[in-house]
Amino acid sequence: MSRRADGSYSNGWRRFSQVILRPTIRALMKHDWQGQEHIPKSGGVIVAANHLSYADVLAVSLFCDQAGRYPTFLAKSSLFNIKVLGPILVKLGQLPVYRGQADAALVLRDAERGVENGSCVLFYPESTVTRDPEYWPMVAKTGVARLALATGAPVVPVAHWGAQNVLPYGSFKPRVFPRRTVKILAGPPVDLSEFEGLPIDSKVMRAATDKIMADVSGLLGKLRGEDPPEKPYHPAVERRKVRAELRKLADAGSESNGAEAEESAITETSEQSAEVREP
Repeated sequence: MSRRADGSYSNGWRRFSQVILRPTIRALMKHDWQGQEHIPKSGGVIVAANHLSYADVLAVSLFCDQAGRYPTFLAKSSLFNIKVLGPILVKLGQLPVYRGQADAALVLRDAERGVENGSCVLFYPESTVTRDPEYWPMVAKTGVARLALATGAPVVPVAHWGAQNVLPYGSFKPRVFPRRTVKILAGPPVDLSEFEGLPIDSKVMRAATDKIMADVSGLLGKLRGEDPPEKPYHPAVERRKVRAELRKLADAGSESNGAEAEESAITETSEQSAEVREP
């Protein structure tokens, strides 16, 4: 992997990508955007956003671009080893994520270096498109908090709504006509001062992550005109609930079948006794 996969980049390649992507993204969607003033013009910053569709990557990228910051993404480290693609990612200043490391701190090592070098890092704390049936943010992983607390960089919460109508999750056919509107709202940096000086352990990272996601959910609620749920959707918990319900149904079915079998046996025995008594 190139030693330059640390947030350094080629100005020429970035300008080229902007020339191509700006009109392309505008052609795919209309936008209603607010809060770009909360994204600092310089210095390392983490933009924490909810995730509804692969199309929201384009929307939030243009949002950051129009705020004066070139967005940097976290990509699987293996992508940087692919011919042609890897060098392009490096030239654009994108950052590798080393998943599967025994030491969790190593997972985001280049991301930390990128933030320290002044990158605007677009971070999806949920790590994947939300599985909440109502499209609210689900329980997030703690990487965003680790990165923020390790670097001291501000975390700007961003919520968006409408990208799922441009490209629904699981689909590879964007709905271009008519153009859908994607709403984006950014808020002021999340106040993480209560965690300063504390050891960056699992408890602290979970609390900081939950605070970040509470701000993201609150912004999404404003866009939707609804109150977010008190507790975020947790896929593992929901799966356990479903399995428990299925077990209850299976047990109830077994009990019902057993009762029916017992009643049938009693009825059959009674009929046989009656037949024996007849002259």
